[in-house]
Amino acid sequence: MAELTPMMQRYVETKKEYSDCILFYRLGDFYEMFFDDAITASRELEITLTGKSCGLEERAPMCGIPYHAVEGYLNKLVGKGYKVAICEQVEDPKLAKGLVKRDVVRIVTPGTNIDGQSMDETRNNYIMCIVYIADRYGLSIADVSTGDYFVTELEDSLKLKDELSKFMPSEIICNEAFYMSGMDLDDLKQRLGIAVYSLDAWYFDDELCKKKILEHFKTASLDGLGLQDYDCGIISAGALLQYLYETQKNSLSHLTHLTGYTTGKFMMIDSSTRRNLELCETLREKQKRGSLLWVLDKTKTAMGARTLRTYIEQPLINKQSILDRLDAVEELKNNAIAREEMREYLTPVYDLERLITRIVYQSANPRDLNAFQSSLTMLPHIRYILSEMNSPLLKQICEELDPLEDLCKRIGDAITEEPPIAMKEGGIIRDGYNEEIDRLRHAKSDGKSWIAKLESDEREKTGIKSMKVKYNKVFGYYLEVTNSFKDMVPDYYTRKQTLTNAERYIIPELKELEDTILGAEDKLYALEYDLYCNVRNAVAAEVERIQLTAKAIAKLDVFASMALVAERNNYVRPKINENGVIDIKDGRHPVVEKMIPNDMFISNDTYLDDKKQRISIITGPNMAGKSTYMRQAALIVLMAQIGSFVPASKANIGLVDRIFTRVGASDDLASGQSTFMVEMTEVANILRNATSNSLLILDEIGRGTSTFDGLSIAWAVVEYISDNKLLGAKTLFATHYHELTELEGKIENVNNYCIAVKEKGDDIVFLRKIVKGGADKSYGIQVAKLAGVPDIVIDRAKEIVEELSDEDITTRVNEISVKTAQTKKTKTKKYDEVDIAQFSLFDTVKDDDVLEELKEIDVSNLTPMDALNTIYRLQNKLRNRWGS
Repeated sequence: MAELTPMMQRYVETKKEYSDCILFYRLGDFYEMFFDDAITASRELEITLTGKSCGLEERAPMCGIPYHAVEGYLNKLVGKGYKVAICEQVEDPKLAKGLVKRDVVRIVTPGTNIDGQSMDETRNNYIMCIVYIADRYGLSIADVSTGDYFVTELEDSLKLKDELSKFMPSEIICNEAFYMSGMDLDDLKQRLGIAVYSLDAWYFDDELCKKKILEHFKTASLDGLGLQDYDCGIISAGALLQYLYETQKNSLSHLTHLTGYTTGKFMMIDSSTRRNLELCETLREKQKRGSLLWVLDKTKTAMGARTLRTYIEQPLINKQSILDRLDAVEELKNNAIAREEMREYLTPVYDLERLITRIVYQSANPRDLNAFQSSLTMLPHIRYILSEMNSPLLKQICEELDPLEDLCKRIGDAITEEPPIAMKEGGIIRDGYNEEIDRLRHAKSDGKSWIAKLESDEREKTGIKSMKVKYNKVFGYYLEVTNSFKDMVPDYYTRKQTLTNAERYIIPELKELEDTILGAEDKLYALEYDLYCNVRNAVAAEVERIQLTAKAIAKLDVFASMALVAERNNYVRPKINENGVIDIKDGRHPVVEKMIPNDMFISNDTYLDDKKQRISIITGPNMAGKSTYMRQAALIVLMAQIGSFVPASKANIGLVDRIFTRVGASDDLASGQSTFMVEMTEVANILRNATSNSLLILDEIGRGTSTFDGLSIAWAVVEYISDNKLLGAKTLFATHYHELTELEGKIENVNNYCIAVKEKGDDIVFLRKIVKGGADKSYGIQVAKLAGVPDIVIDRAKEIVEELSDEDITTRVNEISVKTAQTKKTKTKKYDEVDIAQFSLFDTVKDDDVLEELKEIDVSNLTPMDALNTIYRLQNKLRNRWGS
C-alpha cells in the first residue's frame, strides 16, 4: 500500500496540530501549501494550483509563494478572516542530518497581525475576548501591535454593542455560551467584517486564567493589578492572554499593563449616534474626509492620530479631567512659536509603539532600528520646550517623556546610517564598533588584492609568467600552470588536480589566504547578526520606558493638533458646568463650515437647561438646516468633553453622560426591518437608556408611518421626555409636524424654534437662522420645486393642497392637549403603562360621512345579518371618530 513520503508525513503531522489554520510550510525559498490548504489558497490568492508527488497514487494539490514576498499574500488571507500558521526551517540545512527540522513559529490571525503594510497606522487593530457567564459579559481587548490591554465587565448586550462600536475589533474570540447569548454573530461577521472564533472550554477555566495573568505580570495577587472587582473580566483577560501566547509564541513582554475600566468613566455613545454624527467616518462613503476626526486631526505622528481617535470615541464625563485637557490646549494655543517648534520635532518621529512591538517580536529589521533611533534624537528637544510649559497635564507629559538617550546612543554607535533590510547579509554594524568585525571586513574587502600579490610573487619566484590563481567551489583557490611550464614547478607545490593542458597546485600561503578570505564573509555576517541582536534585545528590555514615552508623545501631539485647529478655525475655550446648562452662542458645525467656501456658514445659538428650556421643538421646511443645527449642538458638546475648543463665539457646556441621536431614515432590509421599524427600534433604545443628564437629538420622529400615527407617536415621545419622573432629558426635537408647536405653553419645559424662511411669491429662500417661534407651514411644495420636480407635478400638488383641510387635525390637537393636561393632574404612569391610545384617535372619517352612507343604504334589500353588520361598522366609525 502506498505511503506518504517522509517530508509529506512531517507536513501532515504539523497540519493536524494546526488544523484550523492554513499552513505556510517553508521549503527552500518558498512557502508551500498542500491538499485542501492549497486549493483554498490558490482560490483566495489567485495563484496557480499545481501538484506534487507525495508517495500516493495521485499527486497532492500544491501551490507556493516566495518567502521574500510572503507579507502581501499573508495579509490578503488574514484580511479575509483566515488564520495562517508560519512553519519555518529552524536549523541550518547545511548542518541537518536527514530532513531539516521545521516548526511553527507564529500563527497570524486578523487581530494579531503586526505587519505595518497591512494596518492603518491611524487606528488600532484590536482583538477582543468575550466571555458570557450568568447573564454578564466579561470583556478584554488588546492591540498586539501597540501593547494596549484592557478589561471590563458589562451587564447587558446593549452595552456590549456600544463597546464593539467603540473598539471595532478585527477579531473576536469567545466561549461557546456567547453563541447562545442572543448576539447576532452573522451581523458581526458579514456587516462589520469581524472574524469570530470560539475557543475550547478549558481556556475559560477560572483558576487557569488567574494563574496566567499573575505569571505574565509577575505579581502575587490580582489586587496588585487593581483587578479584584472584575470576576468575569479576569476570565476573559486570562483566556485572551493564553490565546496570544499560543499564536504569537513569544514572551509578549510588551503587554506591560492590564488596565481595568468601567463604561461609566466615559460618555456613552451608541453605534447609531456614532454613525449619525459622523465622528470618525462619513455615513455613506465611510471616509475620514467629512468627519469630525478629519477636522481635528492635524497630528504629526501615527501614535497621536490613534490617540485622537480614541479621545473622540471616548469623551470624558469628569469635569476636572476635561479642564486639564483644556488648560493644555489653551497653553499650546497661546504659545504658537513653541507649539510649532515642537510639531517640527514631532514630524520625523516614527511609530514608537509599533516599532517596539516588532523589536520585542524580534522581527524588526536594521532599518526599523535606525528609524527608532532617529526618532529618539528628537525627544530631548521636545522635552526641553515642554519643560517651560505650566499647565498640569503638560507638566505630567514632560515627566513621563523619557529622552531615552542611552538607547539612542547605543543604536547610533552600533548601527550604520544606511543599513540593509536583511539581517543576515552584513553591512549593519558601523566601522570602529567592534575590532573583530573590522578585521573580517578588511579581509573580505582586501582579499582580491592579497590574491593578486601572491600570484605576482609566485610568478617572480618561479619564473612561470603564465601562472594564474583561480577559484572554484569544489577546490577553492589554486595555482594553475600549463603543461609547457610544469617542469619549472617548485617542490613545495602540492598537486591538486591534473587537466589535459594544465596542472593545478596549492601552497600553504594560498591555503591560509583561502581560509581567511572565505571564512571572513561567513564569520562577518554571523558576528554582525549577533551584535545586531544584542542591540535589539537591549532596546526590547526597556519596553516599559519606551511605551510610557510613546504615550506621552501621543498626548502631546493631540493637544498640539487641537490647539492648532482652534487657532486656525477661530474656536473658543468652552466653560464646563455641572448644573445642566448648555449655552452656545454663534455655534457652527465644525465639519460643514469647512466644506462651505468663503465663510458662508450661518452661526446659531443653542440654549438648553434642566428647567424651562429642556426641550426645543424645531420646525421648518426640509433642506433648511434643522439636522445640521442639531448635529452641531451635539458635536460642540462632544468636542468640549474631549477637551477641545469649540466652534462658537462663546460656550458654556453642562456635562452630559450620553448623547443619543435619531436622525434620518434607513432601511435594514437584510434583517427584515423597514425604515419605520429601524426608527422605532432606535427610539425605544433612546427612551429606555437615556437619563436626565443625557442629550437627545431627535429628527423627524414618526416620519415612517401615516400622518396621524406619526404625529401621535411624536407627541407621546415629547411628553415622555419632558416628564421629570419619566426621563427629563435635554432634547432638540426637529419635526415636520408643525402641529407639535401647540405643546409650548401646555408643557412648561417645551419651547418652539424654527428655521427662518423668506418667501418670494411661490419661491422660498432658506436663511439658515434659528429663531424663536414655530413654523405654520411645511413648505413641502416649494422644496419639491427647488429639488427640480416637474412643474406639472408642482401645479397639481398646489391644487390638491388647497382641497385638503387641516381643520379637523387642528381641532383634534387642541382636544388632545386639554385631555393630556387633565390626565397629568390626576395620575402619573410609567412609560410602559402610558395609555397612548389617546394619541391614535386621528381618522379621516367625519360625521357627515356616516350620515351620507346611511342615506345611500337600500334598507329593503338588506338581510338581517347585513343590517347588523352595517350598524356595527358605522357605530365603530363613530367611536373611532370621537375616541369613545
